[in-house]
Amino acid sequence: MSSKIISAAVVGLDAELVQVEADISNYPLGAFIIVGLPDTAVSESRERVRSAVKNSGLYFPKRKVTVNLAPADLRKQGPSYDLPIAVSILAATNKIKRENFNNLLFVGELALNGELRPVNGVLPIAIKAKNAGIATVFTPAANAAEAKLVKDLEVIPVNNLLELVAHLEGRVAIAGSPYTEFNFTNTAIEFDMAHIKGQEHVKRAVEIAAAGAHNVLMSGPPGSGKTLIARTMPSILPNLSLKEALEITKIYSVAGKLSPETALMTSRPFRSPHHTASGVALVGGGAWPRPGEISLAHRGVLFLDEFAEFPRQVLENLRQPLEDGIIHVSRAANNLSFPAKFILVAASNPCPCGYLGDREKNCVCSSAQIINYKKKISGPILDRIDLHIEVPRIKFDKLASVASGESSADIKIRVQSARLKQAERFKNANFITNSEMSSEAVKHFCRVDKASTNLLHQAVDQMHLSARGYFRILKLSRTIADLAGETNILTPHIAEALQYRPRIE
Repeated sequence: MSSKIISAAVVGLDAELVQVEADISNYPLGAFIIVGLPDTAVSESRERVRSAVKNSGLYFPKRKVTVNLAPADLRKQGPSYDLPIAVSILAATNKIKRENFNNLLFVGELALNGELRPVNGVLPIAIKAKNAGIATVFTPAANAAEAKLVKDLEVIPVNNLLELVAHLEGRVAIAGSPYTEFNFTNTAIEFDMAHIKGQEHVKRAVEIAAAGAHNVLMSGPPGSGKTLIARTMPSILPNLSLKEALEITKIYSVAGKLSPETALMTSRPFRSPHHTASGVALVGGGAWPRPGEISLAHRGVLFLDEFAEFPRQVLENLRQPLEDGIIHVSRAANNLSFPAKFILVAASNPCPCGYLGDREKNCVCSSAQIINYKKKISGPILDRIDLHIEVPRIKFDKLASVASGESSADIKIRVQSARLKQAERFKNANFITNSEMSSEAVKHFCRVDKASTNLLHQAVDQMHLSARGYFRILKLSRTIADLAGETNILTPHIAEALQYRPRIE
């Protein structure tokens, strides 16, 4: 006798339905075979399922059991097939008295005693289930709140296999998981702008970056506050929308970074990989491609401290995502795309010793050392960064001052207002921030008057701006105008944007 149960496989950030078929034959040696391109974790389901069924007091057949995961050409990985395999075997042996399993989807890892453990990628599975017209999803209790983020989908939280069998037979019903309303405004602030002494011009640049999702490079001597300023960035970013929160949660769920206590990511991510991180760790990949740091920073901040200490070949991987907001990972097994619309905040010393141009301490580096140090960051990468800021040493009177600067909450109000203007402006577009505008969109939304055109003409000639640099100046000017509450881009906005651009000799 055979049975068919519905489950799902996570492919990239999406899911594909999988049919879990079980067949019981009269082969005397009691073999248990799983076919359908399983990985090691799926193949090991045989022992987990056998022990879980027996230790739950249920019958496991002593005949040959064949489990097929269809479609057979789709790679299956992870322990999430334990539960559907167990249900399929119990259904094939008539140990679950239920007429059909249509419109039911099962996912979960089994412990040897029959309890269910949480698995990764439940949110994309729930989204796929709803789109496929499946009415009910059975998940481990720890994943139920995550699955219930998809409205109009019944989610049944399961604690153990025996409890599930009683529910399926209609003997003891399990209450469905309720939908939870989330608050995106009460995000705890760990680092506040009010704690930063001085550096007003740097804080202004960071505010502009937050308002338009622009990339920033800070350069200055050790101890000037670069790292602290970068860590205050999340405190001034606008609140997440539900759509953005679901995008981020989906990435973290697939990557296995979603904690059991967190069903939905309600604050923007801040990722700070060490400068020894590999290219795969940064952009994603692996034999079974997973999102990297740039995707984990989606709609948030990617902070690269000691920017020049990253291997050049690793930094070159940032070219495409900085330009397109997406990373394409090509491997022999499959080709996948992960979103990567993040704000790059980079911090670097001006030279190996860190004191080039410092007024208090002399630089001890040779000319060759300084040149080689600066060559670690390529021109194309620098060209993709909108704001280049010098962060000088803080003077004693500023450090000793008891007066607090402007708080993150006050700055966030202006940033939020600028983002609302962008949301209204781009309501019919497929992007939401100024930095995401294409060249055609810049021509439409960033029109300037004659005086501003003349200023841009001089800047292109004198600063040797590339075409990319020219368009980035216009995007940055649009953000500055939004912060000022102006409908049109004016000459002062262009002038300020040009101040953040490095001069190419």
